[in-house]
Amino acid sequence: MAEKWAVVTGAGSGIGAVVAGAAVKRGYRVAAWDLNREGLDALAADIGDGCVTRACDVTDEAAVEAAVADLPTSPAVLVNCAGLVRFGPLLDLSLADWELALRVNLTGTFLVARTVARRMAAAGQGSVVNIASINGVAAAPHAGSYTASKAGVIRLSEQQAMEWAPLGIRVNTVAPGLIDAGMSDAIYADPEVRRVREGAVPLKRLGTSDDIAEAVLFLASEQASYITGQCVTVDGGLTKATLANLPRPASIDSVGTDGPTGS
Repeated sequence: MAEKWAVVTGAGSGIGAVVAGAAVKRGYRVAAWDLNREGLDALAADIGDGCVTRACDVTDEAAVEAAVADLPTSPAVLVNCAGLVRFGPLLDLSLADWELALRVNLTGTFLVARTVARRMAAAGQGSVVNIASINGVAAAPHAGSYTASKAGVIRLSEQQAMEWAPLGIRVNTVAPGLIDAGMSDAIYADPEVRRVREGAVPLKRLGTSDDIAEAVLFLASEQASYITGQCVTVDGGLTKATLANLPRPASIDSVGTDGPTGS
């Protein structure tokens, strides 16, 4: 049976590394790309021969094209995990930080997906999963350009799905919620912040990289062969819980025609 290849960007740490490891366990050969050479070495040592690593800047068109050209076959799956954050109030945000997040998170996703999709199109099949964020679904205070960049990833994915479906390529997005991994390490180092955030999630826990990997690999699989153009929010119900986090008197929680109506 021919090898199935999966390309995972941002695989040197956090969610990307966990997705890469989970893909190997499901029988994929993984091309793991990142600028974090130390992280890639640790990943390779952890998952062994199933992984081929490459230092690749997802914002460098020539580097991306060279990395894709070196793949032995058209990849079955692409997972765009590479990303960064530059948080801060918009009034104080520098143009350099604004442009950096957009370039890595949005333009990098475009460049890699476009280049890989050209090979997938020649093969007549493939699945792309782009990683967004609940910050791309709903704005958050002081999220800088991260919110705009991840909202762009969601709309870009829809555009890709529409244009590439006739080529046999499915494109979906996973939007992680409050995930205790990678770029969020500094946030959850504060026990009080962790407690408050856990309490705001209807499932009463933070998400894990494994939660995200499971969603990603489902969307990449044949079990999701009729799913394209969708954004799956993996957040324990957080983005649907606005009213759940607002108080109201228990005395009105009754069913009948005599009580008050509305929320």
